[in-house]
Amino acid sequence: MTKLNSLSRQLTRVSKLLTASLFGVALTTPALAYDRITGHHFASRSEAMAPDAMAATSQPLATQVALEIMRNGGSAVDAAIAANALLGLVEPTGNGIGGDLFAIIWDAESEQLYGLNASGRSPQSLTLDYFRDNDIEQIPQRGVLTLSVPGAVDGWHEMHRRFGKLDWSELLQPSIHYAEEGFPVTEVIAYYFERNSEVLKDYPGFAEVFLTDGEAPQKGHRFKNPDLAATYKAIAEQGRDAFYTGEIAHKISDFVAEHGGFLSYQDLAEHRSDWVEPVSTNYRGYDLWELPPNTQGIAALQILNILEDYDIAGMGFDSPEYIHHFVEAKKLAFEDRAKFYSDMDFNDVPVDWLISKEYAAERRQLIDSERAGRSYEPGNPPMQGDTIYLTTADQHGNMVSLIQSNYRGMGSGVTPAGTGFVLQNRGEMFTLDEGHMNVYEPGKRPFHTIIPAFVTKDGQPVMSYGVMGGGTQPQMHAQILINMLDFGMNLQEAGDAPRILHSGSSEPTGETMTDGGVLGLENGFSDYTRRELVKMGHRLQEAVGPYGGYQAIWYDAEHDVYYGASESRKDGHAAGF
Repeated sequence: MTKLNSLSRQLTRVSKLLTASLFGVALTTPALAYDRITGHHFASRSEAMAPDAMAATSQPLATQVALEIMRNGGSAVDAAIAANALLGLVEPTGNGIGGDLFAIIWDAESEQLYGLNASGRSPQSLTLDYFRDNDIEQIPQRGVLTLSVPGAVDGWHEMHRRFGKLDWSELLQPSIHYAEEGFPVTEVIAYYFERNSEVLKDYPGFAEVFLTDGEAPQKGHRFKNPDLAATYKAIAEQGRDAFYTGEIAHKISDFVAEHGGFLSYQDLAEHRSDWVEPVSTNYRGYDLWELPPNTQGIAALQILNILEDYDIAGMGFDSPEYIHHFVEAKKLAFEDRAKFYSDMDFNDVPVDWLISKEYAAERRQLIDSERAGRSYEPGNPPMQGDTIYLTTADQHGNMVSLIQSNYRGMGSGVTPAGTGFVLQNRGEMFTLDEGHMNVYEPGKRPFHTIIPAFVTKDGQPVMSYGVMGGGTQPQMHAQILINMLDFGMNLQEAGDAPRILHSGSSEPTGETMTDGGVLGLENGFSDYTRRELVKMGHRLQEAVGPYGGYQAIWYDAEHDVYYGASESRKDGHAAGF
């Protein structure tokens, strides 16, 4: 009997190893199977390839506009601005000039990375006392109390001033054309239009711009936005000043005041973007670069630092061991995110320590390899001291990683008359807890979820990429690199592969994780892996749609070729010339 038990245990171990490591066998869910002759069976398409330029955006028309700009002599920055402007028209469900922007830019001439924080600040006239005096315990999700200064247009200005080549009129003309003549609404955007309109239809100015006879645009509907065309024309003629000190600024401030808000003309006039130093960690010989807080980018660096000491490749992609360790590393990083990530003009955020290998080694000791953690305390480092993502690359070797958002889909719902765009609701991300680093204060930048990413190797550009979707983003930044560097996937496969999404960690708005959160596994992970994770104490849930939207460009220096990849779950498109 003892020999039989021993043999049984050995067979069980072999079975587990085979199930975890046989990648092509384990991933057998038909929903992610394609009849492709090359590559992994879950890959939706080949990578795009081109010798001179590449663009990857979340909408085919925007990709075409970016390529047209570069064909006409524009830089990768020019192409990114033009594509972002068009996305503000064709995907107002995720972005627009009422929102903020972050970018990481590789400049081939100086051979340097440049980071841009083009996020706006809270109104100077709104104070914490206002919320207390009105018995408001949490900033609402939408409406005038959620407003902060829109930073996107000034972000365009700063990028163009430093790296642009073409005139503003050339960059904005395609968007003006489609705004006046109309564009067909795509399937995914029609879905989000419907969802947003149900919630926002009664907010000031929203219905006048985005609804027709009370109905949201349907798939294939040719949607026009003449007010946005007029706004873009003003920016094309007068630059950023049209938005922050000109007629547009007056339209915004007057409309907000009329509806009881605090965002003022002075707040807009005083706004400036900041060039910042990207920060990085090395993972398997590659440097991943993110922007420092007030964004959540360094969470991706923390996750990778914690995981670096494990044999991830040996665990296998579809294995409970890999997913368990990934989720536990994520939980640890997000506890620090909840406590420390905030506006660095108001707080001493210990970024260098949080992304250090020493700190990761310390935090790694908290992970139980057999059981899911129910809660973690944030670290104690020394104290001194719905979104769009796009990427472009030009024939001179310049590359742009850009992300832009209204925050909750179509933002606050507040749509100033005559402007054609909705204002963001980033102010919701503040907490009203006075002892918190992300507490509301006048003139302060809120915690931000949107993050661009960039990868270098030996000081040279390799990859610009991003994955849209709130708290999904740092988790997917890490997963994309793991998919490529540990599991050998190509650029497109790394985005097509089924994704891991943990939610329920402590949040910068004050919510605390006490029950381990919940784990979503996209279709494609095996039943064996799901069962084993449940045994380890993970709570699994089914979810549709929260797994993010991916775009990427990879530069192959050996052959001087760009590779492009885009999201198969949405309307994305990567193309080049």
